[in-house]
Amino acid sequence: MQTRFTEEQYKRPEIREADEILRKCVHCGFCTATCPTYVITGDERDSPRGRIWMMRDMLESDAPASQETSFHLDRCLTCLSCMTTCPSGVDYMHLAEIGRDYVHKTTRRPLSDRLLRMMLVKILPRAGLFSLALRASKIAQPFARLFPTSIRAMIRSAPKKLKKLDPIGSTDMTYPAEGKTHSRVILLSGCAQRAIEPEINSATIRILNRIGVDVIVRKQASCCGALAHHIDEPEAAQNAVREVVRAWSHEISDKQIDAIIVNTSGCGTMLKDYGHLLKDDAELANAAATISSLACDITEFLADSNAISFTRKPNLIVGYHSACSLQHGQQITHAPKLLLAKAGVEIAIPKDPHLCCGSAGVYSILQPELSSQLKHRKLENLNKLEVDLFVAGNIGCINQLADADAPFCHIVQLLDYLSGGPVPPSIQALPQLLSAE
Repeated sequence: MQTRFTEEQYKRPEIREADEILRKCVHCGFCTATCPTYVITGDERDSPRGRIWMMRDMLESDAPASQETSFHLDRCLTCLSCMTTCPSGVDYMHLAEIGRDYVHKTTRRPLSDRLLRMMLVKILPRAGLFSLALRASKIAQPFARLFPTSIRAMIRSAPKKLKKLDPIGSTDMTYPAEGKTHSRVILLSGCAQRAIEPEINSATIRILNRIGVDVIVRKQASCCGALAHHIDEPEAAQNAVREVVRAWSHEISDKQIDAIIVNTSGCGTMLKDYGHLLKDDAELANAAATISSLACDITEFLADSNAISFTRKPNLIVGYHSACSLQHGQQITHAPKLLLAKAGVEIAIPKDPHLCCGSAGVYSILQPELSSQLKHRKLENLNKLEVDLFVAGNIGCINQLADADAPFCHIVQLLDYLSGGPVPPSIQALPQLLSAE
């Protein structure tokens, strides 16, 4: 793609980065076929190619972002399916970040939108506060239709069954390996996941301890900053990122750990980008780059270690839903299926597995109409599979798709059970599991 930035514009590092990305785009349109929003709307402006054109024009103009550009950038899920498809290696993720940051700096959103985003950034990254908000949402559900669209979507997105807040992450803790220690890792305890499904961290720690891994959890490192990063709250995102880096600085500097484990794939994509996000931070750039190099999805770590053994062999057919942040953001496609196959379960893959389910962090709240269409499209494909249960590696997808015909659980919960752990609560009624006890 041809660009026409001025010499003065080119002095800005974000323009130089954008220019390098833009020049790789050859307008081939391969990305349109795999873009969820374009598949739904058929509008070129809702495709990566269309958004790239608009971002180029916006950045070259040096004028405030237009309402049209802001609107269509907001509708992007940042699922990164386009990057998996692109034959030219266009770094759409970082271009979209530059574009959204420009929109944030040059425009002012309507008051209602600003208040909603502020509320999301204040509540969701704080697990305790989010847990209280979920309980308030359950109370408000009978009256949901009386609220504005986005608030109504937030109320209705609350899980059907509320659980106690996950205590893992509330204090600094080290969970020692069973028997001889072979390695030491840090676990990102997370934020929203601790309120929605508290068993995921427990299952992760159990399975790691079982294969000889010490697990370190730091209270200060909870929210990775992804939520704020993707909804145009850059200051909040940078603060969260720096807090996480500082929380792990001692272990990082002393080279005491072998990996940083993440069991929420959206957070994993974020951690693996810390080096880029803090590349200009004189104090934390090196530590951030180290974190990016050590960050590892739980399935990635288990598959690479090859240390896990499975003691239970129930006759299960498992539908695997691949989260966008795992398959596109981290390019991890084989490890989860490899582990499931090793566990002896039959794997079923739905039609169009590359298309997003519409969760995408808080996209279901900010863009409820598009999110709902993507959700129902994904559920239709999932429900065509004849399976006993579904698994995924991201809590947002699991919560979004909870209405599927078969129960959902996190893949690490199933792997934990098959290697000797307890039955995951969401699937404990399956007769195949009961017979395997």
